[in-house]
Amino acid sequence: MAVELARRVDYAMLDGANIAYYPRIFDLAHRFFEEAWEPMCGVSYPEMINQRKVGFPVVNVEADFIAPLKYGDMIHATLSIVNVGTSSCTWKYVLRNQDEVMLWRSNQVTVCVNMDTLKPQPIPDDLRAGLLAHLVEGGQ
Repeated sequence: MAVELARRVDYAMLDGANIAYYPRIFDLAHRFFEEAWEPMCGVSYPEMINQRKVGFPVVNVEADFIAPLKYGDMIHATLSIVNVGTSSCTWKYVLRNQDEVMLWRSNQVTVCVNMDTLKPQPIPDDLRAGLLAHLVEGGQ
């Protein structure tokens, strides 16, 4: 089951061509990633980082830029999980605009780390259960 989230393309995200500058798209994806933890696992990402000392940095990214994100577009993100390992998981992102046009898609592998040491660790059981509940088949 996927999580659905939405945000507008703001003026600060634009480049000289008046479309979203590609690093800003990755920033937008990360904002969706942070927001997805609460509906997926019942815990906010700030709580995971600050109190639980658990983080999930990206270690691999594959992305397809299909159509431009334009100023004022309402971006609808669909986030799901395509793989859960011992200490890593693969996230699938699909971004569409308000007209349901697919704009961007990405698969991103994150690794569960202890925030004090930045060393990989097994995904905690409660987070694993939440991630597995959002597991879908197939990558991009």
